[in-house]
Amino acid sequence: MSYKKVLTVQDISCFGQCSLTVALPILSAAGLETVILPSAVLSTHTAGFTGFTVRDLTEDIPAITAHWKKEKISFDAIYTGYLGSTEQIDYVKDMFKTLGNENLVTIVDPAMADYGKLYPAFDAAFVEQMKTLAFSADIILPNITEACFLTGHEYRDKYDEKYIDELLAKLRAAGAKTVILTGVSYSDTTTGVVVLEGDNKSYYEHRKIPKGSHGTGDVYASAFVGAYLNGKSAYDAAGIAAEYTVRCIENTVDDPAHWYGVKFEPVLPYFIEQLK
Repeated sequence: MSYKKVLTVQDISCFGQCSLTVALPILSAAGLETVILPSAVLSTHTAGFTGFTVRDLTEDIPAITAHWKKEKISFDAIYTGYLGSTEQIDYVKDMFKTLGNENLVTIVDPAMADYGKLYPAFDAAFVEQMKTLAFSADIILPNITEACFLTGHEYRDKYDEKYIDELLAKLRAAGAKTVILTGVSYSDTTTGVVVLEGDNKSYYEHRKIPKGSHGTGDVYASAFVGAYLNGKSAYDAAGIAAEYTVRCIENTVDDPAHWYGVKFEPVLPYFIEQLK
């Protein structure tokens, strides 16, 4: 595999094992030169902590990217996570056009919603702008809630395969190329990932762990990107990322003091082995 350079754009939660503090080590472990562009810096993530600090870095983004353009720096892939505003989405759309190599791969995790609701910082205007980014990307990694917001499809917490097929059809009709739809569960004991490449659909099913953990979406997305850029198919990358994420949760659930994230670092050797 050639030595690939990937840019990831998302926030830094200094403490809490999510966003860039997850993406950077996982992508690096995958053997990728990983360049970061922080959209904001937080003292901790916002789930379960109070009094956290936030410094928005939107105003810094144009100068950073202008410097990269001047230095003729370009990327094999650009992967986005949590973006804090419509303005940041606009900047990323420009990066897609100006900072890529000729074979640039663009991957968007539309991190904006879960359990049927938008995150508190976002509104309908943000959703509309996220649509323009997501549907311009080569690959999107929404959960079911995010896919519903991207398409206007009715959200349900109970569903069947027909409902998921309808949701996928709407994503395709809106312009999605490859979809990695996460958190798709047809039983009480299993969950999985639906992979849609063009008109070809596949489903990777794995065991379900009742207790969730903060940051697992970032772990999953970063592991997927790492595997995919190592030459794995979208389906195989989705499966590798799913198994790695499950093992990270299993490595954490028996430690009540570690409620703020998952112990993903000790499981990196497993992830690296799966890439071989």
